Amino acid sequence: MKSLLFVALAFHSLFSFEYTLVPKKIETKIYCFFGKPQIMDTHNNGDISNSCFVDLGKSYLVIDSGPSYKYARDAHKAMKAIKNQKVSFVINTHIHDDHWLGNGYYKENGATIIGAKIFANTPKATPIRMQRFISKEAFLKTKEVFPTEHIEGVKTLDLEGVKVELTSFDKTIHTDNDMIVFIPSKSVVFAGDLVFNERVLSLRDGNINNWINVLDEIEAKNSKFIIGGHGSLYLKDSTEMTKRYLKAIKEFVLESIDKGQDITDTLANSRMSEFEHLKLYKEMHTKNIETAYRTLEWGDE
Repeated sequence: MKSLLFVALAFHSLFSFEYTLVPKKIETKIYCFFGKPQIMDTHNNGDISNSCFVDLGKSYLVIDSGPSYKYARDAHKAMKAIKNQKVSFVINTHIHDDHWLGNGYYKENGATIIGAKIFANTPKATPIRMQRFISKEAFLKTKEVFPTEHIEGVKTLDLEGVKVELTSFDKTIHTDNDMIVFIPSKSVVFAGDLVFNERVLSLRDGNINNWINVLDEIEAKNSKFIIGGHGSLYLKDSTEMTKRYLKAIKEFVLESIDKGQDITDTLANSRMSEFEHLKLYKEMHTKNIETAYRTLEWGDE
């Protein structure tokens, strides 16, 4: 009897998980699901990044599809509670999988998946990174489904009469090929992981100099809204923390190099009390200093 009860409870657990996704209205017809400022694990099940959607009139455009098939399915359920329509287009801002592993759900339901050209040359992973960190239940039915339309440079799409400008950067910033989404009629930029707030960013795959410069380009659009890949701030000043943090790291590391300090000494003195209140400071900050040092020691200006 006890064994049957255990099996029943296990079965219920396996299929009862739901992401708790509450859309935040940004502007008329624009909403976002804001992820938690955490490291992915079996509690948040990858719900750590932002996924946004735009009502085009007859269907939705999704910017970043989230960490799993189930996340995307639950997100679409929440969208349909606002307006019952399909998702016709999905744009992936970059290659980190917490932003696009929901593609499979949308592709299965007829959406066109759009991304930077890096996806065309990226091999599929076995196992998928996300698979190692979230629960089997949350990962169920998740597969690597890459974009089928690839963007190089700047391209403007007409999606149901809405002009959507995509800029794919062919240089290392946060990753080797980041892309931003600009909708002029809504005065909004979806900046992906080029903008973090409320938590410390990850410089692991990035280039600090290029990142600072591209933030200037994003701000130059003078949009009312700038929505990043992590953090719930979305007004035009949402870039402030990312830029201030990157500039502080750069200044500190260059000063350390000028003093002749090696990477070990630099890391030992890398505390920045100004940013210690941010989520994930302990997990990310020292790694960011190390990455910046390795970039800047060769005079990559």
